[in-house]
Amino acid sequence: MKIIIIILQICILYIFSFLGTVIHNFFHLVIPGSIIGLLLLFLCLCLKIVPLKCIESGAGFLLSILMLFFIPTTVGIMNYSSLLSIHGALLVAAVLLSTILSIAITGTAGQFLEKKAQKRKDDKECKNSYSHSA
Repeated sequence: MKIIIIILQICILYIFSFLGTVIHNFFHLVIPGSIIGLLLLFLCLCLKIVPLKCIESGAGFLLSILMLFFIPTTVGIMNYSSLLSIHGALLVAAVLLSTILSIAITGTAGQFLEKKAQKRKDDKECKNSYSHSA
């Protein structure tokens, strides 16, 4: 039964990807259809049109096998040895630098938002305790 639920949830994710591609092709947008689909999914999750539990298991499954999606690309790069020999070091450096930068920015933003949420929670508790004592 769990496999069927995961398959249905992956179908929901695919529908959003497909809708993004249709919008991309219809309006001839610069943004790729997959990104448009992700933005639509994000919007639907924020507005609670699609509950998180409707895609949670399917998304978790896709994330668990994510590395399998990169194997064909990695093997395909082996056909371009000139790319790897000439610009390979620059490519690796750019990937490493962008990865480190992404992790640092995401971590900093996460810590900032966590502190902000904790402050809001502390302020709310302070106001509640003040109103109870008065």
